[in-house]
Amino acid sequence: MTSAAGFAAYVVIGNPIAHSKSPAIHARFAADTAQDMRYTHLLAPLDGFAATVREFIAQGGRGANVTVPFKLEAYALADELTTRAKAAGAVNTLKFENGRILGDNTDGIGLVSDIVRNAGFDLTHKKILLLGAGGAARGVILPLLEGKPAQLVIANRTVAKAEELVQQFQSYGDRPGILSACGFTDAWQQFDLVINATSASLQAELPPLAASLFGPATLAYDMMYGSQPTVFMQFAAAHGAQVRDGLGMLVEQAAEAFFVWRGVRPSTDAVFAALRTQL
Repeated sequence: MTSAAGFAAYVVIGNPIAHSKSPAIHARFAADTAQDMRYTHLLAPLDGFAATVREFIAQGGRGANVTVPFKLEAYALADELTTRAKAAGAVNTLKFENGRILGDNTDGIGLVSDIVRNAGFDLTHKKILLLGAGGAARGVILPLLEGKPAQLVIANRTVAKAEELVQQFQSYGDRPGILSACGFTDAWQQFDLVINATSASLQAELPPLAASLFGPATLAYDMMYGSQPTVFMQFAAAHGAQVRDGLGMLVEQAAEAFFVWRGVRPSTDAVFAALRTQL
């Protein structure tokens, strides 16, 4: 949407959506980069995502972030998909340009940016364990593989789902044998990086994990975030690991979306610090 004042309009679309931190994040990005844009919430009916998007485009909207439960519908709606969106099988960022809808997924690069840049953890030649085989896990596999780890093991309660992801992403790795699958209780060796992509932390639960996964050199990363460490983070820390939650992932995926829309990459440090104090 472009107003009489000339600013470009962007939204975050979901249901529910009022809780989203995205408008505050993008307002700060816009101010810091001198971009003339407006960013707000947009509640879409559960049965009306596509119609909501097309109405927003008709009003002049330039782009949108997409959150639950519409990431699969955004994927289907896009006229064109980036490589990372195709790999993820879901879209969290839409760009409207020249009458077409571009679908992208910035979740994975947001995770990797937070781990590599903010946590100072180099993925190269590392042994990585990814917990979960749902949408959150699927969205980060390609960016993790692009970091050239020595090993990426996908662990899930239902091993068949993890094996499906291994088959799907086998061709993305530059060396055969990097990707493998197992059950939660089958993983026991110590890893350099353990990423919790399950929803267990939302219920204050912990997947059945061996304490031997963690050591002083291990980074245990939970995609969830909050004012207190998650149960997963507490368990990992109790067994010697360094821990980090997913707040940085939230900020970094937003910064990548901002870059997709505006061609400018905002600094994330101040936004991250501000959000941390608000939790």
